[in-house]
Amino acid sequence: MNTDFTFTIKSLSLDENYHPSDSTRITTNFANLARGESRQDNLRNALKMIDNSFNALAHWDNPKGDRYSVELEIISVDMDIEGSDQTFPSIEVLKTNIVDNKTKERIEGIVGNNFSSYVRDYDFSVLLLDHNKDQAQFSIPENFGDLHGKLFQYFVNSNTYKEHFNKAPVICLSVSDNKVYSRTENKHPVLGFEYEPNESSLTEQYFKKMGLQVRYFMPPNSVAPLAFYFFGDLLNDYSNLELISTISTMETFQKIYRPEIYNANAVAGNCYQPNLKNQDHSLTQIVYDREERSQLAIKQGKFAEEHFIKPYQAVLEQWSASYA
Repeated sequence: MNTDFTFTIKSLSLDENYHPSDSTRITTNFANLARGESRQDNLRNALKMIDNSFNALAHWDNPKGDRYSVELEIISVDMDIEGSDQTFPSIEVLKTNIVDNKTKERIEGIVGNNFSSYVRDYDFSVLLLDHNKDQAQFSIPENFGDLHGKLFQYFVNSNTYKEHFNKAPVICLSVSDNKVYSRTENKHPVLGFEYEPNESSLTEQYFKKMGLQVRYFMPPNSVAPLAFYFFGDLLNDYSNLELISTISTMETFQKIYRPEIYNANAVAGNCYQPNLKNQDHSLTQIVYDREERSQLAIKQGKFAEEHFIKPYQAVLEQWSASYA
């Protein structure tokens, strides 16, 4: 069978002048910030938080805490099925670049970080909801996440990916509020203390189908662990500055979106259960509508169903069955 998908990669700077494009998922962390009348302040404040966080972690040879700044690129991946020139916006991630203001050197950071995908919205906000509509007990549809996982691996292994990026992606997410995390003795200088969850989550299983494994670390200066999804060896495949670029970027987003966890006034202890109802937290100066975001996920899942899953169903099923 000769179905082939070709990928086109587009890059856009995420700076204070950023406006989301029509094909960007609005639920994406950075796109959600860049709307409304506070958009420019939101972006400026978020980028400043990222720089401050980066310098606090990269404190060596950095007496004034201003040596580095982080530049962000939004990487959009469009997929063309069957060479029809009809592309579908398949994946959007962030790429970090580090500027050393002392040496004027520009250092490539990590690609991945934030991860958004219309097909994932379809899986979680359409397929999973429909499957459980009339069920007495929650269950997972058969082959849940298979297609999405294979498409992601196909992209990461493609020549297009390798031409643009030197290293495999790392995706950084929030911890889950229905699991308990225990601190281990393992401590990394930049990632901090490692935590282990009491059980696997649906998100973990979903990302596993994308070929990614997960480890949980609470970096120095942080109040809660973050979930790092990666291929290979997280601790040895990336430099300290690369890891710091991911931590500072993604923890900033989490402080804005999940302040109850990541901007809590108390630090996670040896045994930690995140709590989205925690009142003892501080808010950032950044405006954001969490309610709107969950409604948009359903809208965007339906968009994927209408423009990707349904029209190409036969092709996708055939391709998925034959993709090893």
